[in-house]
Amino acid sequence: MPGIDLHTHSSVSDGTETPAELIAAAVAADLDVIAITDHDSTTGWDPAFAAARGTRLTVVPGIELSTQLDYASVHVLGYLIDRENAPLVAAMEHIRAERLHRAEAMVARIGADYALDWDDVLAQTTPGATVGRPHIADALVARGHVTDRSAAFASILHWRGGYYRPHDAPVPVEGVRLIAEAGGAAVIAHPGGRGPDRLFTDKRIKQLVDAGLFGLEVDHRDNPPGSRARWVDLASRFGLVMTGASDYHGAGKPNRLGENTTSPEAYEAIVAHATGAHPFVP
Repeated sequence: MPGIDLHTHSSVSDGTETPAELIAAAVAADLDVIAITDHDSTTGWDPAFAAARGTRLTVVPGIELSTQLDYASVHVLGYLIDRENAPLVAAMEHIRAERLHRAEAMVARIGADYALDWDDVLAQTTPGATVGRPHIADALVARGHVTDRSAAFASILHWRGGYYRPHDAPVPVEGVRLIAEAGGAAVIAHPGGRGPDRLFTDKRIKQLVDAGLFGLEVDHRDNPPGSRARWVDLASRFGLVMTGASDYHGAGKPNRLGENTTSPEAYEAIVAHATGAHPFVP
């Protein structure tokens, strides 16, 4: 079976590897296809394509769009979008600005109790990166306040930790619509890791499908095994493609490339459906 991993991050958002290093890691992992899906940004596409030249690795250009529902963060993967689509570009610019302001406000709150300032966070980013909580986590690690990102998110950065601040983002229905209207295939990322199942009732799934939802990311380490049957059932009943992926962040998360993968049939359906861009085939 081909190794098809449709959810990875580079240092353009909150991964720890540059797009070129991400491609090298995917080649070393013997994958056949990866999608580069940085948060709210397409900046990593061209460096990833350049790095894939001369390899046998196909690169699917994508994004992971930030949305909010009932105060919960819901991420929507968008594959093969038109990166010049004006409404989607405007939405991503707004979300990145909101994430930046949220991060600055959280650091100000944290700095009242811990030795941490904005320069500490900037030291953990690359120029043009989508700044977010993972970079604050890395700064907390560098300062010695926590041992790793996971510990930061389980304590200081947890929404119950007292420092959390939400940011403005579209609702999932609007996010799906933006991706669909940009010619992309919209897939809800790790739906089981985004709070209780009430977030994705049958009614809400129907609304998302009506807006253009194409799939659900079923095979992902953040979907509890006991809940996967529900996502399979929803995908079956609503005619959605099921994907699987690692959500690789380099050293930023324990997730490993290829630990979950997408079937060739699902991948081919995504490519056939999307009209905004094409996979980069070296």
